[in-house]
Amino acid sequence: MREGIHPKYNETTITCGCGNVVKTKSAVNDIHTTICSACHPFYTGKQKFVDTAGRIEKFKRKYQKFSDK
Repeated sequence: MREGIHPKYNETTITCGCGNVVKTKSAVNDIHTTICSACHPFYTGKQKFVDTAGRIEKFKRKYQKFSDK
């Protein structure tokens, strides 16, 4: 490998929004995620609602003018 062109490969901490912490190695120092394998519904079998507040209300406001006719 050529010298001086590769990024530093350091120990990294990956932190999820649920509080799960994983230590690994990466070129990035710290990584923050919103969902991980410990809290993802596909892996846990439990349904969890991700922050979608306001999307339904926004949709209703957007298409309310068509329903008024």
